[in-house]
Amino acid sequence: MSYKKAGLYPPNPVTTRGVSTKLSSGKDKIIYTSGRTVLNPGLTTAYSGHIQNATVARLSPSVLPMIHAVKIWDVVGEDQILKGEYKVISGRVYVLPSSSEKYHEFAIGMISHGMARANGSLPFGHAFMMDSGSSTGEILGHSKTINAVSIRHQRPFRAATAGDDALIIFHTGAPYKYEKTIKTHTKFVQDVQYAPSGDHFASVGSDAKIFLYDGKTGDTVAEFTDSPHKGSIMACSWSPDSKSLLTSSADCTVKLWDAQTQKAVTTWTVGSGVSYQQVGNTWSGQSDLVSLSMSGDLNVFDPRTGDKPVRILSVSSTKICHCHCTIVFQHICRGTADGRVYSYSPSKLESTSLEGEGHSNHVSGLTTSSTDGKVYSVGFDDRVREIVADGSVSCKPASAATTSQPKSIAVASDSTVFIAEIGVIEAFRSNQKVFETKPSFEPSAVAAAGSLIAIGEDRKVHFNEWDGKTLKEIAVLESNQGVVSALAFSPDGKYLASGDSSGKLILFDAKERKLVTSRWAHHTARINSLSWTSDSAHCASGSLDTHVYIWSVAKLMKNIPIKNAGPGGVNGVLWLDGGKGGKLVSSGFDGCVRAWDITFHA
Repeated sequence: MSYKKAGLYPPNPVTTRGVSTKLSSGKDKIIYTSGRTVLNPGLTTAYSGHIQNATVARLSPSVLPMIHAVKIWDVVGEDQILKGEYKVISGRVYVLPSSSEKYHEFAIGMISHGMARANGSLPFGHAFMMDSGSSTGEILGHSKTINAVSIRHQRPFRAATAGDDALIIFHTGAPYKYEKTIKTHTKFVQDVQYAPSGDHFASVGSDAKIFLYDGKTGDTVAEFTDSPHKGSIMACSWSPDSKSLLTSSADCTVKLWDAQTQKAVTTWTVGSGVSYQQVGNTWSGQSDLVSLSMSGDLNVFDPRTGDKPVRILSVSSTKICHCHCTIVFQHICRGTADGRVYSYSPSKLESTSLEGEGHSNHVSGLTTSSTDGKVYSVGFDDRVREIVADGSVSCKPASAATTSQPKSIAVASDSTVFIAEIGVIEAFRSNQKVFETKPSFEPSAVAAAGSLIAIGEDRKVHFNEWDGKTLKEIAVLESNQGVVSALAFSPDGKYLASGDSSGKLILFDAKERKLVTSRWAHHTARINSLSWTSDSAHCASGSLDTHVYIWSVAKLMKNIPIKNAGPGGVNGVLWLDGGKGGKLVSSGFDGCVRAWDITFHA
């Protein structure tokens, strides 16, 4: 019994209003950061070796090591070997470009303390060797934060830096040294990029202006004045043939320019409002033009299509709170900390945000009805909502208010939705409350199988019979060592798995109301999620300890450990197609949904 990685559903980049978000690409691969994780969807790779939020990532020209926030690691193979780690500046790293020769790197950031230079300026950037971390020059001339830097990949080497002081500093190298100051912009310079040919480089800024410069001398060649942007330009990227320039602006538009004539070829209007402001871009491959919206959406444009994006990659950049798979829709649904629910296509490794009115806050639970396949969600906005498929997966407008904050949700065979809340258990049917009880204990989790309802509390599980009108307690089992945090009946209704805050997983015989085993105790922290295979032979558990375990009912002492399956903790596990193909997905606090191929014990 073993496992292997089968895919990755990454979160979108984290954005900040008024700040350019750095995206990069290598051939058809896009690289960006999201929280403490560095994502490379083209290689289905995620690196989580940072202890603080990662700010920028770059794929080296050799496509072997990934460099970011002064960590250099290998993207070839599953080990992700750390090649080097350097502390080159004492503050946040904003930009990290790479040279095509001799592994020259720049780390650009805001230094928070340190010795002043002889001329009274502080070092806002650092040039160093990728393989050793040794210095390859000085980055001088700026008096405020540097927002962008670009290196000429041909000899003679050149570099241009751009900052909040409205200056562009031109450097010669290597070793790199100050050559001259370029004062073309009147406000923050948000981005500067060398063309792949090295003949020119371009700059964009908050003054909505675009300038073209000679790549060798740094002399100003031209200004783009045809059909200009009406707001701050946050990013620019060159085409592989160095003939076209892509710009993204806070005026919610993306423009494609002819670099030779400085004329606008195509203009795309993404939308209107703050969420549609464009804050970053990259040119991926030959024809994929990618621009990042303030909302986190990645808009993919085709130069041959001039009215709208050909694809929109809409995924939350916040942590995943709950993950669940629907039977009818053949999609994975996940809830996030910002209240939205996303639908994932397992076959395409893509996702979209559900249409309709969603939750306004943290999604605390998702569940599916085994009768009609409907999906129900609860959130910290104290509402239960229904998700339906009517041509497209969407949230149904109708919803019902809960008495207090929901903790867990389950659906009985008669489509009654049970919700465990603070101090109360409620039942809903057709968005109407049909039952409420305030037990003598504090309910922590709920599960349902047919008319049997299990309710968890501190160290105990209460079995109740539902007759359509009321709950009747029929048994209480005590074997857990902490507050019951997750409950799941096996599909045949024979077993109940009960996970608690201590990391212990208890298996009960639900029909005989007795303990089967208390030896499933490999987790070291709270168990957040449980999922059974359709044949009731295996149960998967995900825990705050970052691990996933697959347990066997037939061989109680056998298990498959997936260590470090979700950095920061695993909060959702589920089997696709009932686990018939051995396909398991897990979700984590890093915002990623990971797919695994499981080989069961013979």
